[in-house]
Amino acid sequence: MMAEALPDLIEEIVTDKGPDDIQAVAELLLPAEDVEIATLLESLPVEERISLWEVLPDTRKVDVLVEMRSDPREVLIAAMADEQWSAILADIDAEELLELMDSLPARLIDLAYQALDKQQQAYFRDATQFPDEQVGHWISHEMLVLPLNAKVRDGLRLIRRNVPDHCDTVFLVNRSGHFSAAVKLTRVFGAPEHLPMVELTEESLPVIKGADDATNASFQVQRSGYAALPVVDDSNKLLGRLDVLSASELVNEYYERQVMATAGMDEDEDLFAPVAKSARNRALWLGLNLLTAFLASWFIGLFEATLQQVVALAVLMPVVASMGGIAGSQTLTLIVRGLALGQVTSANLKALMTKELKVGGVNGVIWALVIGVVAFMWFNDPLLGLVICLAIFLNILAAALAGVMLPVILEKLKIDPALSGSVILTTVTDIVGFVAFLGLGSLFLL
Repeated sequence: MMAEALPDLIEEIVTDKGPDDIQAVAELLLPAEDVEIATLLESLPVEERISLWEVLPDTRKVDVLVEMRSDPREVLIAAMADEQWSAILADIDAEELLELMDSLPARLIDLAYQALDKQQQAYFRDATQFPDEQVGHWISHEMLVLPLNAKVRDGLRLIRRNVPDHCDTVFLVNRSGHFSAAVKLTRVFGAPEHLPMVELTEESLPVIKGADDATNASFQVQRSGYAALPVVDDSNKLLGRLDVLSASELVNEYYERQVMATAGMDEDEDLFAPVAKSARNRALWLGLNLLTAFLASWFIGLFEATLQQVVALAVLMPVVASMGGIAGSQTLTLIVRGLALGQVTSANLKALMTKELKVGGVNGVIWALVIGVVAFMWFNDPLLGLVICLAIFLNILAAALAGVMLPVILEKLKIDPALSGSVILTTVTDIVGFVAFLGLGSLFLL
């Protein structure tokens, strides 16, 4: 509903800042989804964001905070007086507190914890035993569970009482609470009521360990064909479940981190973060790029005499670097995705490298000839056309090789290839391209 109206709402709040206008927008937002309100708040400058936040009903605030990124969320948390939090946190549950705990100061975490009932407190304690990169931190405790000796009639009775969202199986546990099997809801309906549930169990249901990586576990849920998968501890005791909605949210967050990491940025950064904070966060990445640029410039400086005598080489240098960079980034993106999905291993790395080198060779020949002809016609110099033709071909091959090997090497070094791979790749293709182009130019044109 609000996606189409978002630009109009932003303009209304930013240009008409009166209390009556803010209150009118707040009333308009009452039927909106929590994520829509969160998106609007993140889109506003800090002053207007706080003004709108203050007039939202307290009963909506926790749900909206959960949907927001950390940085803009922390702005709102810091702007609120302590006495307001008792009413806001009155109905919080363990899953919401886990989502917010990295943004809340310790005093508010304690206040929220005291607002939980004993069962929710137990869920919160269990989840905090796992770091947030492990799936045990994010499980849901809303599930259908029956003892291993239950009959179909027990399953039907349980289903009639309540079926949680995104739930398509009943989990069967032994007397110690250890997961034993699962039964699809569709198999329960129509089965004889006296039949033991265990005779209807699913053989192919995967089981997730609480200490498993949250992103990998989320991919597993998405590929499983089930609405949720059971999560167990090392002794196989049932802890909870990871449903497809939570899995999709974790996967979306993972991909957003990857996209932002390619620019050296944090996915939680506020659109209207303080200038000093934004500048500090981005300075390191700019500095790293500066070092790689100086390295490439140093290699160019080795051929200063060549450039002074053949000015056309300086004109065409950006073409060589650009073609290598684009070719390499295509391969790099493919490999980073394959690594994230567990599709790239030592067993298929050689075949993958061979394939990418062949692709690079085909594209290298085609575009090297095209650019060589253009350079020849532009400068009326056949040797210059030959030089850039060879340089383009060599650089695209080098880009393909670097695009395959760099992510693999960086992952082995425990460095995120999505974060640093593109910078290193650009440096490699720039240096190879410049050295090949200027070196061949020195050999053939002087």
